[in-house]
Amino acid sequence: MNVLVTGATGYIGGRLVPRLLDRGCEVRCLSRDPAQLVLDPWRDRVEVVEADALDPESLDKALEGCDVAYFMIHAMKGSPRSFADQGRRAAQNFIRASDRAGLQRIIYLGGLGDDDEQLSEHLASRHEVGQILAEGKTPVVELRAAVIIGSGSMSFEMIRHLTEVLPVIMKPKWVGTRCQPIAVRNVLEILTTIVDDPDLAAGIYEIGGPEILTYEEMMQIYAEVAGLRKRIVIPLPIFSSRLSPLLVGLATPLPVAVARPLIESLENDVVVTRSSVPGFQPADMMPYREALQKALVRISHFDVETRWSDALTAPAAPLPGDPAWSGAAMEVDRRVADSKASTDDLFWAVTRIGGDVGYYTMNWTWILRGWFDRLIGGVGLRRGRRHPEELRPGEALDFFRVAAIDPERRRLMLRAEMKVPGTAWLGWSVEPTNGGSRLIQVARFVPKGLAGRLYWWSLLPFHAPIFKRMATRIARTAEKRSTVDSSGNGLPED
Repeated sequence: MNVLVTGATGYIGGRLVPRLLDRGCEVRCLSRDPAQLVLDPWRDRVEVVEADALDPESLDKALEGCDVAYFMIHAMKGSPRSFADQGRRAAQNFIRASDRAGLQRIIYLGGLGDDDEQLSEHLASRHEVGQILAEGKTPVVELRAAVIIGSGSMSFEMIRHLTEVLPVIMKPKWVGTRCQPIAVRNVLEILTTIVDDPDLAAGIYEIGGPEILTYEEMMQIYAEVAGLRKRIVIPLPIFSSRLSPLLVGLATPLPVAVARPLIESLENDVVVTRSSVPGFQPADMMPYREALQKALVRISHFDVETRWSDALTAPAAPLPGDPAWSGAAMEVDRRVADSKASTDDLFWAVTRIGGDVGYYTMNWTWILRGWFDRLIGGVGLRRGRRHPEELRPGEALDFFRVAAIDPERRRLMLRAEMKVPGTAWLGWSVEPTNGGSRLIQVARFVPKGLAGRLYWWSLLPFHAPIFKRMATRIARTAEKRSTVDSSGNGLPED
């Protein structure tokens, strides 16, 4: 089978690709920015085509020669009208291109919810996309799922952080909503099995796990599995869907802009009421408790394959030096630090930044900035890192995103995603010297209007103690590694 996977940088898509390859499929990935897939372990086994579902002309090349396509393009940020409009346009463009290409099947992963009820904007958009795809000539298999439980999934991270951070839980209406969670392992198993099943008819299939639980029950089970005390739940009807995203934004890695449509969708019961895919009945799926246990083991072993936060919600912003920034006023803070360490050890120290390691100096200032960012609706620091030492292009790192990484040339560029009046980057490059290596660290900021300039100037007094010491301590950390590696005694404690 020649298979096209959209959303390969997303949570499900990034896990689906290697499983399709193991099944013997020829896989082509559609991406707006192919550079985001460069360091994925399966990159050299797939074909990548640069295309955008919102650009109909680019889709014909992407679909040419394919038998099956997975449609997993979905936006959540922005107003309900904007993400619903994007989903509508993407689906219309995709089904027209699929009909022209003569596809045998489209597989679409949508959301559960009763069509006869008044659905949230988010769920209504998911259903509308399925309806648009089904109106074409190409047969469509639509899978509808509710909460997907797995390491790094959006729903798992929300349940995990709410339960761990809040010993007392205010109970708005949605905490009592019924849901039928399903393990990510089962979702992937279903998605790969149906790719070449000739007996599966086009239509809507609802998939879910063996239990129907409320969100309160899911959080209490999580507390038990994670070894936490039972959470105290206080009914608070006035804690509405308007206030809940603010709490979720403060207590979890989800920014308010993403939490809002998600919370609104949680006010609808999402349980299986239609036929499931033959051979994958809810009673046969992995129980919720076991799915939690497996997710926590993955996290403890730094073996998180993909995360919700690594999915690109917008085209990558241009890097400094691109033509789009020619003539723009750019503020720059440049620091240089020499090290006796090798270039490999120095770049290793660079790529450990963020997460549990922190930012090498005055970490309390970064934590404070993260909390302030959460208060004003930003992403904050809670997203952390997928792995303590590995980075891939496009993945989230605290309130940054990896804009570019080149291990061979030893360069790393992070793009800031915290709320700032402008666009900011933080980057490093490593060069060899006669005595070891040299670190070049550059912070760049393109201010937006007067507010952007005032923001940069107000931070100038902090730049010297923070950025200078950061570069120096990265260089010293690399030297410690070089010394310990040569003695064979293992790494020292941070």
